[in-house]
Amino acid sequence: MSPDRLLGWTDRFAESWERLGEPSAHGTPGRVARIDRGWSTVMRSHDDTDGLRVRNIGADVAVGDWVVVDDEGERIEQVLDRTSAFTRRASHEGDRAVPDVLAANIDVVFLVHALTAPPNQRRLERELVLAFDSGAAPAVVLTKVDVAEDPSAVVDELTAVAPDVPVLVVSGVTGEGVDDIGRRAADGSTLALLGASGVGKSTIVNFLLGRDEMATGAVRDGDQRGRHTTVATRLLPVPGGGWLIDTPGFRAVSLWLSGRGIERAFSDVFSLMDDCRFRDCKHDREPGCAVRAAIDDGSLDPSRFASLERLVAEEAAVEAEQERRLRIADRRRHGRPGPGDDGDDELDATGAD
Repeated sequence: MSPDRLLGWTDRFAESWERLGEPSAHGTPGRVARIDRGWSTVMRSHDDTDGLRVRNIGADVAVGDWVVVDDEGERIEQVLDRTSAFTRRASHEGDRAVPDVLAANIDVVFLVHALTAPPNQRRLERELVLAFDSGAAPAVVLTKVDVAEDPSAVVDELTAVAPDVPVLVVSGVTGEGVDDIGRRAADGSTLALLGASGVGKSTIVNFLLGRDEMATGAVRDGDQRGRHTTVATRLLPVPGGGWLIDTPGFRAVSLWLSGRGIERAFSDVFSLMDDCRFRDCKHDREPGCAVRAAIDDGSLDPSRFASLERLVAEEAAVEAEQERRLRIADRRRHGRPGPGDDGDDELDATGAD
């Protein structure tokens, strides 16, 4: 039996399945709808409300993945190639060089911010880098317009750091603008909502689904901020077609290995760099620097350029850490310690980072 296209199956996944030899393990590939400490709930069709609960020990899986289950129906045997993945660096101290995939096989990733909170441009920049690198199309969602005192000011500040990215202003309570989100799933696409705790993701989910699927918390009177309510990432069907991945709020937005995410998230700054007189311009005191000229005339916020420099340095540090770990792993495979690398091996052996 062919996998269910209403569940998001496409020709690209079919090609990945064919490369595995189309194994018939326990029927056909299914899609991961939820993950709970060593277990995954796998849906086999769009109306499979219960799903199959299987072990995922040793499998690199995320909600949204297409997987093949073993003959006994007990564990995940294969994970099909992803078309996209929203990946950050794991946030806990011991896993600084380990990727954390929040959602997979998504078509549009919505970065959610609340209009009732002070605009956080630096966080949005980081989220946009991760979103562009995910392979999905990014969009920004600004919530709680129904209770925001001065929404236009926050909209302007956040739009300023999201060049060429759609920005939607919505209310999950009144429904204003929410249909613009739902329409992007009408063709069977998979959407993902990502953001900090309390920004209103669950309220949007409930409005989109037409039911109280997700628990919501009352906002605080002082600042209109919501409380954390989503406790697990879930894949949910959207009425009229398509799928929605809702994630728990996450505090850390740490970069993982980037492709062109930084360049695309800061396209306005990179466009200025193209106009610098010298190709190797450091954008400091060189004559003919278009970046410094833009900062001087007020058309480029110096904080935005400083943020770009920090993110480039952070990405370089992650790359260096990955290279160090690969060197250690290579030496261990060949059974030979490298000269002058005792400290690295000692750190790695203790599990420290």
